[in-house]
Amino acid sequence: MRLCVLLCAVVGLCAAPGSVSGADRSCGDLRQFYTGKGFTLEGVPLSEISGEQLRMCPQGPTCCTITMEGNLASLSAQETEGLIREAGRSLQATFNNLHRSFDTYFTELHGQSERLLQEVLSPLGPLYSQNTRLFAELYADLRQYYRGSALHLDENLSEFWSQLLERTFKASALTEVNLSEDYLECVAKQQETLRPFGDIPRDMKTKVIRSFVTARSFVQGLLVSSDVIKKVSQVSLAEECTKALMKLVYCPHCRGLASVQPCSNYCSNVMKGCLANQADLNPVWQELIDTMIQVASSFSTEPSLDVVLSSIPIRIYEAVHYLQQNMDTFTAKVFQTCGSPGEPGTGTPNAHEQKKKKSGSLTAFEYKPSPTAGLRLEIQVSDLSSKLRDMRQYWVQLPVALCSKLAAESNSQDNCWNGMTKARYLPGVMGDGLANQINNPEVDLDITKPIMKIRQQIMELKIMSNRLKDALEGNDVDFQDASEDISGSGSGMCLSGQCARSRPGLYAYAPETKPVGGAPTPRIGVCDLLLLLPVTVLLLQR
Repeated sequence: MRLCVLLCAVVGLCAAPGSVSGADRSCGDLRQFYTGKGFTLEGVPLSEISGEQLRMCPQGPTCCTITMEGNLASLSAQETEGLIREAGRSLQATFNNLHRSFDTYFTELHGQSERLLQEVLSPLGPLYSQNTRLFAELYADLRQYYRGSALHLDENLSEFWSQLLERTFKASALTEVNLSEDYLECVAKQQETLRPFGDIPRDMKTKVIRSFVTARSFVQGLLVSSDVIKKVSQVSLAEECTKALMKLVYCPHCRGLASVQPCSNYCSNVMKGCLANQADLNPVWQELIDTMIQVASSFSTEPSLDVVLSSIPIRIYEAVHYLQQNMDTFTAKVFQTCGSPGEPGTGTPNAHEQKKKKSGSLTAFEYKPSPTAGLRLEIQVSDLSSKLRDMRQYWVQLPVALCSKLAAESNSQDNCWNGMTKARYLPGVMGDGLANQINNPEVDLDITKPIMKIRQQIMELKIMSNRLKDALEGNDVDFQDASEDISGSGSGMCLSGQCARSRPGLYAYAPETKPVGGAPTPRIGVCDLLLLLPVTVLLLQR
């Protein structure tokens, strides 16, 4: 009888509500934190609840309801997206500053060259003063080309030399000789065969095209890079990432572990999963940066960018001076090809008159460029290359940068939030890119479905890299918008859509005084043993 009374008392004790460890913990700290994030206290528990309804945080004693969990999950995603955009804006600002710096430098070079034109060509007398529009149009064409206009620089330069030949020949002839438009056109056509300006047009054309093609492609590369950063930084995080971020950032608050920071490796896996598509930019991004550095370095390769631009007026003067010195020979050959230019009885230009018209007390070799020009270019190239190198690893360093704001320091890895409790995080760190996330224990991604907006930006980077490489070879390039069609598969896509999928098993975590669980391992408690005691007694009595 006494045994039955004792058993009934034990059963009553075990069935009583509440925890055997004492009163439930207050949720005062979380309530204050929650309102500080802009939420109301409606539905917020005063003390811990069971947490069985939670979908993102570990189930167990908690101060969060499922509604609070959803609110904090959305907040964690918004805050992380804000950090990504902030990092993107910082990088954009760097690219914009590089663009502004180089554009200012190149525009000043172009302006100085144009202003030098009058100083160098004024000794040519009327040939310069009566044809200033021709020279102004040459510089306008060069400026428009640099700005991205669809001009064919080779054709424009050829047209300039043809017109200059016509006008130089006309200025060298006697005023009473009638030179028709057809005759002057015939003269202009002799440019390639008779080479009236020597090798100067061909040499100048090669150097000017190379300089302007590389300069234009370089500034375009800076603009494309900035635009890619802006578009990728605005991509919204996936739902799987939102859940993982909630577990990483705010579940510790729900568990009463607000002061415990996430383990660094745990944070890395979450961020590598969330930014897996962005990390796939890395190979083509590095290729673009490396090619841009090569282009920047080419600016100081002899003949350097500043020398080419400053020498344009000098080369024009040398060409005209060369033609005037050899006008007798050229005129004779023109007469053989185009016939006599004058009306019957007017005769032809004589050598004496031509020589009187020759001008040029100043030679091009007397002009000395500024000794500081080369130093300024060297500084410009060095600054461009240095800043570009700093940005090579941006897309794979972004998770590291974000975790530096969220995760615990390296000396706290035994007492950090591992997603379940305060203990060491055991899983290894995943690699970069979508394909490497197949076994990510924190973010469940379908690696067969990459974000197409990011894939499009990868294609933009590839196209820009190819244009820069063409520019390095001196090939003219256009800058039409890339096609919306994206063919082929990226580094995170699987052939034929067939990708093996597997998930890691549960990892063992160091125990804590409070029960945690999601799917806890069944245990036999003291009360359960006491409840089995009557059955055992009855069996023994038999």
